[in-house]
Amino acid sequence: MGSQITIAEIAPRDGWQNVKEYIPTETKIDLICQMIDAGVTRIQAGSFVSPKAIPQMLDAREVFSAVLERYPTTNVFALVPNMRGAQDAVECGLKEISVVVSVSQSHNKANINRTVDESFQQLKEIRESFPGIILNLDVATAFGCPFEGETSLESLLRYLDKAADIGVNSFDLCDTIGVAYPVQVERFIQEVRKSFPRMPLEIHIHDTRNMGIVNTWVAIQQGITNVQTALGGLGGCPFAPGASGNTSTEDLVYMLQKNGVETGIDFEKLMKSARYMRSIVDGNYSGHQININTTQPCTA
Repeated sequence: MGSQITIAEIAPRDGWQNVKEYIPTETKIDLICQMIDAGVTRIQAGSFVSPKAIPQMLDAREVFSAVLERYPTTNVFALVPNMRGAQDAVECGLKEISVVVSVSQSHNKANINRTVDESFQQLKEIRESFPGIILNLDVATAFGCPFEGETSLESLLRYLDKAADIGVNSFDLCDTIGVAYPVQVERFIQEVRKSFPRMPLEIHIHDTRNMGIVNTWVAIQQGITNVQTALGGLGGCPFAPGASGNTSTEDLVYMLQKNGVETGIDFEKLMKSARYMRSIVDGNYSGHQININTTQPCTA
């Protein structure tokens, strides 16, 4: 297990995209700046998607431009759904993008209305068009699918083999609906590392069944040093209405620091940012630290 973990903050994309009330551009920029000032060094500040599909991201160019200008050394990256999104990201000055493709055929069709092969063809075109950009693959339904059930290790490895041939720069194993469990996470990471020993590996665990922290901890024990979480646990899965969303950044930072694992993040500053965000952004906050009232004594 590494002694230094890099936490990628994804609330500005995976959390805010589910917020119905539009968040003003300056508010988004201010919140992202607060996260970076707290010590976040890697942040997914939004996505270049059609505003018809996700209205919350219609100001992505303005947000990214402002953040890149203020924090030129911070690793700021975006999610892109297609070639147009990749072009927009490059024109905005980004050096890194992520593309989502599901292992599950059913989920990929439901999510982006493409077969997995069609998505891989799009991924290949992005790779060929922008050979110098860091291209991350978000491996959706890596552990399970709402339509097809638990993902088999064999199907995951076949999928990753095709993706590696395209020339992606990293795999991000995503527990899209929060069905992963520790034994599965341990086994999958071990086998993926064996099959792709030189491929950087990241993890993105949802907390739908209150397994986010433990599954992320298991992944870290298997040598994962890059994890994705969302401030306040903000977010949610459209296939599990009302369920908890992302693993909370502040919960993970607290747990890691108490176990002697460095993140480079100031926990108190992070909590201040989380509570401020909750006060102005109406969303599904599933984090535990954010809901603790530290001003009240424990009488039990």
